[in-house]
Amino acid sequence: MLIELFIKYIRYELNYSACTVLSYNNDLNQFKEFLTDGKRDFDAHSVTSNDVRAWLASMVMGGCSMCTVKRKLQAVRAFYKYLMRVGEMEVNPAAEVETAKAPKRLPDFIKTENIENLFESPCENSDFEQVRNRLIMLMLYSTGIRRGELVALRDADVTKDELKVRGKRNKDRIVPFGMELNEEITKYRTIRAEQVGGETEMFFVRNNGEPIYPTLVYRLVHKELNEAGGCSRCSPHVLRHTFASTMLNNGARLNSVKELLGHESLAATQVYTHITYRELKSNYEHAHPRALKKGG
Repeated sequence: MLIELFIKYIRYELNYSACTVLSYNNDLNQFKEFLTDGKRDFDAHSVTSNDVRAWLASMVMGGCSMCTVKRKLQAVRAFYKYLMRVGEMEVNPAAEVETAKAPKRLPDFIKTENIENLFESPCENSDFEQVRNRLIMLMLYSTGIRRGELVALRDADVTKDELKVRGKRNKDRIVPFGMELNEEITKYRTIRAEQVGGETEMFFVRNNGEPIYPTLVYRLVHKELNEAGGCSRCSPHVLRHTFASTMLNNGARLNSVKELLGHESLAATQVYTHITYRELKSNYEHAHPRALKKGG
């Protein structure tokens, strides 16, 4: 019961995204199952720090990555912080529990030559799915929006030069775009009207007029990026990383990229500066004559 109340709290009062709410719910129910073996009622008040540590250890032994373990620990911390807030607990058993530091990993991105090859491939303008799929890829790369934000776009949210995007915690932002994307949007709207027999509430739809769904977008992007090559991971978020690194490499200011991505803080955007530095260093080492000399 307490878990359900917490989930309602983060959904309706804190306005957490549906994805975050689902993750927290899954994590807490996994924690409950670990402690009860599914055979007895869950008593949140009797949980100790050792119980939390035992759960984390079981996940590590089961092969979970440190990033996953840290995320699940955060769910338990947030749950008990809520219980303290409503007077159900006096201490947070997860507050002092620590995990090993996860290795820092730079975001995956696609190099310019690979991404350009992706959009140079021919597209049959009379084929609804081809036109739509090309637009999905181009919009993710040209605007840096998240997969969930793309799926949730309504037709009224898309104008000739900007998107109205609803991001995490239901925060809206405006994302501008250029002429190429505008032309593809116009082409898509024309063939969409022919396909479904008129206008639709949601911007991206399937052949039958029903909205697209996240798995459809993931499969499309995975297929296209895998064929394009040049990237170890082939997910929609890689296109978001590529957008950010491309913007910074071409002189965009860090704070501007932060606003376009919808990040809460500048720290979340600064990780992309490490990518641009790595590329800069690589270009120097392969081009400057002094860097090429032995010991240079």
